[in-house]
Amino acid sequence: MKAITFVFTLLLLVMGNNILAQQKIIVAAASDLKFAMDSIIDVYQKQAPDNKIYVTYGSSGKFFEQIQYNAPFDIYFSADIDYPKKLKDKGLTLSVVKTYGIGRIVVWSKIIDPNIKGMGSFLDPEIKKIAIANPTHAPYGARAKESLDYFEIYDKVKNKLVYGENISQTTQFVTTGAADIGIVALSLALSPNVKKEGGKYFVIPENTHVQLEQGYVILKHAQGKELATNFYDFIASSTAVKILTHFGFKQKTI
Repeated sequence: MKAITFVFTLLLLVMGNNILAQQKIIVAAASDLKFAMDSIIDVYQKQAPDNKIYVTYGSSGKFFEQIQYNAPFDIYFSADIDYPKKLKDKGLTLSVVKTYGIGRIVVWSKIIDPNIKGMGSFLDPEIKKIAIANPTHAPYGARAKESLDYFEIYDKVKNKLVYGENISQTTQFVTTGAADIGIVALSLALSPNVKKEGGKYFVIPENTHVQLEQGYVILKHAQGKELATNFYDFIASSTAVKILTHFGFKQKTI
């Protein structure tokens, strides 16, 4: 009887240790990070297989609103660093806000080569629908509108615009033919899924829009979660930085 009790106690201890070893966090990430973040998590979890990182991709602005209403996210990656900074000001974060990269916007199309006319591509008579992310809550959409305004094109094409909820949906519009051309994230234009569509892209000059400095922060929901801190630190590692750079995210120079 004592032997059975000992074995049962030992089993409980082992199970308890396994439960403690297994950790999970939920990350809210801007849509432009889809392929870079998936790659980063894949590398991280190979080093720490007991840790589970779940990601929801979407609009940075919408995540900002949800987090203020206690959405259960542990780390927030935003395409606009001002959003996590505002959350920190509201006392909803546990860490310093860090930059993970500078995003770029590109003109992408399967119908025409935007490298020939650059921003003038939007005025091509073949172009009937133009996709950009919704400027009201998607940072990439706001930057797209700024560039169109800079080149004095917006008023000429605004009746042709179709809006994606986020930059991923905007990219889907142009890759599936729902739009003839669009302004999308360089990080998505460089992804395998978009490359296989055979379109071409033109990188929009940075001086035509506000810089897309992108940032991340640990949220209050992650209180006591060691995994959140470890993954937050991993984003600044040389391994993660190489992946981000591969997908077109420039690193901030001091």
